[in-house]
Amino acid sequence: MPPAPPRTALVTGSAGFIGFHLCQRLLAEGWQVIGIDALTEYYDVTLKKARQAQLLDHPSFRTETSRIETPGVLVALCATHKPDAVIHLAAQAGVRYSIENPESYVEANLIGTFRLLEAARAHPPAHMLLASTSSAYGASVEMPYAETQKADFPMSFYAATKKANEAMAHSYAHLYDLPTTLFRFFTVYGPWGRPDMALFKFTRAILEGRPIDIYNHGKMQRDFTYVTDLVDGIMRLIDTPPARPATPEHIPEGDSLSPVAPFRIVNIGNSEPVPLMDFIAAIETALGRTARKNFMEMQPGDVPATWADTGLLQRLTGYRPETQVTEGVARFVAWYQSYYGV
Repeated sequence: MPPAPPRTALVTGSAGFIGFHLCQRLLAEGWQVIGIDALTEYYDVTLKKARQAQLLDHPSFRTETSRIETPGVLVALCATHKPDAVIHLAAQAGVRYSIENPESYVEANLIGTFRLLEAARAHPPAHMLLASTSSAYGASVEMPYAETQKADFPMSFYAATKKANEAMAHSYAHLYDLPTTLFRFFTVYGPWGRPDMALFKFTRAILEGRPIDIYNHGKMQRDFTYVTDLVDGIMRLIDTPPARPATPEHIPEGDSLSPVAPFRIVNIGNSEPVPLMDFIAAIETALGRTARKNFMEMQPGDVPATWADTGLLQRLTGYRPETQVTEGVARFVAWYQSYYGV
């Protein structure tokens, strides 16, 4: 009996931090991967191109350089390649930047996701997986955050667009029977990370002898999630598509499965909130240097703490992320010093 042909995945945001790591993993496991990335200038395009160059070395990877909100682009990719899985990671990221430039979030996050949903409606994959964010929990103080609790009070426009994406995807799952999983990420970090995120900025500043800005006077906690742990979670969820329940009574307790659609929301986090000052201490240890600290007030749109309940991920896949911050930060610092030659 001849071997089954390789499965095909469409990954939006393939030159991004998470997209790059996910594409590497898919390729390593024998998938054909179709990437799309606009290589926007939100942060260093050179870094994005360096990630993309590594992916292009693999014969099973091809990419399209385009904005996902461009009419017709995603439909054409889906029509040509008929992906088995669609993993949607492309987005305008950043809580603070959404205050400065909200229109870019409308274009990439709302219109771009709409274009993808339309492409999936025309050419249905076996499973659609879309990135959301822990920011969707907004003003909730009930922790750890569970997927079944209300998330109705976003604190930033970025969070509002991602919450809107969840609602949009649910409607398409219901109307067109598209198996859809939304995953809420919790402060992802690791090698090849984004320069606008704290780990990157702190590492650079400490090496350059500049002070680091520490918001809310350091009284912050984050459920830091190492990037390969996140990718492990996504990979396991690909083969766990939700099915429309026969009745609401068929939904297990604690499951976020929709009562009217093949749709589910899943947290992917480390389930272990770490004080910001401990995170900074891990960077100092890895670098062998002490940071100059500039303590500041809380920034608009930010939240003091995040903490994921990952019980649903464990029940669905048997997996729980577990890389400790000291280990993950040390890996990032080693990559940073190698990549930048410092």
